[in-house]
Amino acid sequence: MRLPSLSALRAFEAAARHLSFTRAAEELCVTQAAVSHQVRALEEELGQALFNRHPRRVSLTEEGRILSQAASLAFEQIARGVDAMAQVGNTGAVNVSVSPSLAVKWLLPRLDDFREKHPEIDVRISANDRLIDPVREGVDVCIRYGSGNYPGLETTLLMKDEVYPVCSPRLREQLETPADLEDVVLLQDEMMLEDEKRPDWKKWFKAAGVSDRTGGERIKFSHAVMMIDAALAGQGVALGRSTLVADDLAQGRLVRPFEASFESAFAYWVAVPKGAVLGPKINAFLEWLVAQAKA
Repeated sequence: MRLPSLSALRAFEAAARHLSFTRAAEELCVTQAAVSHQVRALEEELGQALFNRHPRRVSLTEEGRILSQAASLAFEQIARGVDAMAQVGNTGAVNVSVSPSLAVKWLLPRLDDFREKHPEIDVRISANDRLIDPVREGVDVCIRYGSGNYPGLETTLLMKDEVYPVCSPRLREQLETPADLEDVVLLQDEMMLEDEKRPDWKKWFKAAGVSDRTGGERIKFSHAVMMIDAALAGQGVALGRSTLVADDLAQGRLVRPFEASFESAFAYWVAVPKGAVLGPKINAFLEWLVAQAKA
C-alpha cells in the first residue's frame, strides 16, 4: 500500500478544499508557510504538481483534483470511525434497517420487550427494501430477506421460512381440497421477482402434489404486509411466509386451509459491516434479536 506522508496529505486536503493556503493554515492552526511546505513536499514525493499557482490564488491540477477527492473521502471516513469509537460503551440509539413487512408483522410487535429489558437504549427503525450501505448511511444493523450473501457485510442466520397458504376463517369454509383454489382469488407478494428461487404459488402446488392452476384471478402486491392485510379482510388466499403470518395464525385471525408447505430458498439474515466494532448497545440488541427469533 503506497501512502504519502499523512501530515502532508492533511495539509493538502485542507488547502484543496478551501483553494487557499491561508484558510487551510487557519483551520489546521499552523502557519501559511507550514502548509505551503507540506504541500510542496507532497508534490515532490509524488512527482506530480497538485496546484496551479497564480499570483493571488491557487487552483487544482487534474492530478490534484483526483487526489483531493480521494483524500477528502478518506478523512471523512476516519472522522466517522473516531466518532463511532467514541460512542463505544455509551448508551444511545441503535439504527436498524429492515424490510417493511418484517418490521410491521414481526419486529415492531416485539420491541416492547426490548424496551423493558433495555430502557436506556433507543431503537430507530428504517423500513425499506433497498439494499443500503450501512456505513455510508449510519445504520448499525440490517435485517434482510435473501441468500445471505451481501458483499462487505457479516451475516448471521436469523430465521428460515416455511411457505403455505393462509386465509380468513370464513373463507376457509369454502376450501376442502387444493382443487377448490380454482374458485378463489390467490394473493401473492412480488418480492424478488427477478429471482427464480423466490417462493411462489407454482412451488406450493408442486409441494402439494397438484397441478398448478392457471385459471382464476391472482392479485400481486409490492409488499407482503399488504397481501396479508388483504387475506385478513377475506379478499383471497395468500401465499404466506411463516415468519410474517405466525402471530395472525396464533391469534386465529388467519388459518391454514391445507397442511402442504415448502421451505423457502431465502431466509432472514442479520447483517453488520465487516470488521465493525460493535458496542454494548448494538450487541445487546443483536442478542435480543436472536433470542426472539429462536422463541
